[in-house]
Amino acid sequence: MPDTTWVAAVARLRARREPGVLVTVATVRGHAPRRAGAKLVVGRTGAWGSIGGGNIEAVAIDRARERIGTGDPEPELMDFALNDKVTNRHGVQCCGGAVTVLLEPLPVVPAVALFGVGHVGLELARILARHSLDLHLVDTRTDMLTDERLDVLADAVAQVHVHHNPLLPEEALAELAPGTHVLIMTHDHAEDAALADAALRTTGLGSIGLIGSAAKWSRFRKRLATEGGHDDAAIDRIKTPIGLTEITGKEPATIAVSVAADLLRTFEADRG
Repeated sequence: MPDTTWVAAVARLRARREPGVLVTVATVRGHAPRRAGAKLVVGRTGAWGSIGGGNIEAVAIDRARERIGTGDPEPELMDFALNDKVTNRHGVQCCGGAVTVLLEPLPVVPAVALFGVGHVGLELARILARHSLDLHLVDTRTDMLTDERLDVLADAVAQVHVHHNPLLPEEALAELAPGTHVLIMTHDHAEDAALADAALRTTGLGSIGLIGSAAKWSRFRKRLATEGGHDDAAIDRIKTPIGLTEITGKEPATIAVSVAADLLRTFEADRG
């Protein structure tokens, strides 16, 4: 039976939203501690699986931890000669062969929370679900979150988290991981206003977007300043309208494409 420890470790890092590196024995020539395909997962403080121990594993772990957090998504190959003539950082391995190891970064994926899963929200969820990210769907209405309605997301690449908050949808903000991008697009302007205020009071969020017209934003801006006590710098964190301004179509699918494209640009900026 193949060793699946590394599979569970990758899933664990993903659930904890912690970066890591997947280390794989890519090629083996001659004698070596492990066959090609052996895997090791390295996190900031832990490691799971094995590529054979000794110098190979210790050097791979050192290099993996150097890569974690650098923002560099590119894989890297490392070559090891296993003989007593090679000076190694962590001791001698003289199996007589040669090994190439592949290091693949496991970055923390983007996270997006959609508050409101109406026509536009569902179309946007369908697009975002095709990407590797954490997708939170929040709505006060039970009928927006039924299994039948969300069945279009059944084959999602994203990990989809559904939140039904019938009274206080803003409570879901406290459950979001740091850096989560928030889009406010509910069916109720009063709900949108409460969410905008709560989002500005929630530390650690990524971008905050609000769907709506210029007139709606003018009212919200005054309310956030006078009733919410937010200063201009804080209020300016909210982007409205959302999406690419050069795409002017009003159909839900068109708006969703525009918003998704703008989010992808934001993800790329975050990685940079």
